[in-house]
Amino acid sequence: MKKTILFLFVVAVTIACKQKEAPKAEEISEKTENSNITTDEGWTVLFDGSSFDNWRGYAMDSMAAGWTIEDGAMLFTPGANGRNNIITKSKYTNFTLSLDWKIAEGGNSGIFWGVFEDEKYPEPYVSGPEIQVLDNEGHPDGKVGGKTHQAGALYDMIPPSSDVCKPASEWNHFEITIDYNTNKGSVLLNGTQIVAFPVKGEKWDEMVANSKFKDWEDFGKHHTGYIGLQDHGSKVWFKNIKIKEL
Repeated sequence: MKKTILFLFVVAVTIACKQKEAPKAEEISEKTENSNITTDEGWTVLFDGSSFDNWRGYAMDSMAAGWTIEDGAMLFTPGANGRNNIITKSKYTNFTLSLDWKIAEGGNSGIFWGVFEDEKYPEPYVSGPEIQVLDNEGHPDGKVGGKTHQAGALYDMIPPSSDVCKPASEWNHFEITIDYNTNKGSVLLNGTQIVAFPVKGEKWDEMVANSKFKDWEDFGKHHTGYIGLQDHGSKVWFKNIKIKEL
């Protein structure tokens, strides 16, 4: 009888140990092989507050100087040398980009799409159209260009329809949609759509022709390109960055 009880005890312990076996190697790799985390809603996380794995410096193999992580946000602190713009490691065509940003008092920055990386172009804005990030009250750009330089504007082309931007040092939320299939671009700032525009064709060409970019060879020409964040010599923060491809 004692032998039977001992045998049953050994069997029970063996089964329990097998149930607690470490996960298989392929199961681990599925969770850790890529920092691009895709949610059930189809969003891909580009910055989760802990690493720059999905970013690098423009025209660089590594991260640009001046970018650090502070309280779950990426922070850019300008230094003596400029041109520390960063771009995603992946290229995108049709997407909605969601992120939070705040700018220091008197600050200026921007978000680019369709960035074409070439050694002859020192800055991403030479090819990539920009959605402006700005302290509207504290920076001169907030009062020039017919509001086409204000926060949320399609820079130098389309002004925001209303000013729903929060003051310097407070968080704002962008949803930027670029869709070449439907020929529609838009910007939501803090839940309000403030800008809508075509992204290709005759009307797009007309907007470019009436802007400072009219003679720029590659400006807005690349429908597939990198997304960039700008070093414009100001302190700026970004967080909760995710993208949904359309």
